[in-house]
Amino acid sequence: MRCHTLEREQHLPESPGEAFEFFADAHNLEAITPPLLRFRVITPRPIGMQEGTLIEYRLRLRGAPVRWLTRIEEWKPGVRFVDRQLRGPYALWHHTHEFEPDGEGGTIMRDRVRYRLPLGVLGGIAHLLFVKRDLERIFDFRREEIERRFALDFERT
Repeated sequence: MRCHTLEREQHLPESPGEAFEFFADAHNLEAITPPLLRFRVITPRPIGMQEGTLIEYRLRLRGAPVRWLTRIEEWKPGVRFVDRQLRGPYALWHHTHEFEPDGEGGTIMRDRVRYRLPLGVLGGIAHLLFVKRDLERIFDFRREEIERRFALDFERT
């Protein structure tokens, strides 16, 4: 079972602490996920984020309903957090979110997702046919939505 990696980097005008605060609220994921996925956080507010926190989601992947459970494995406010799927569509989903000062008051935000699909050879074929492309599109949407939202927040201040 092959492990795949998706990496993204994005510049944000806010400080690492301010950027981290937005991403630390799991409910903000709903706003930066493509509407087609019908992504919803099931865990009620407020979610006390720390190592060990469990967060449950509901979404649709290619029309199929999916429940997803993640655990926060690392929590370093203003710097990094890591979530790992405990239950969901992947054999492995390990997502590292990093926030680094850019030296000019802003942030370089990095996402690194290591993932592996279930079903052996069939999972490999699915990755080639649509999973890789779907994930890239989801993260493209996310990049655009983050850029739009952070630009709006930056203009308001």
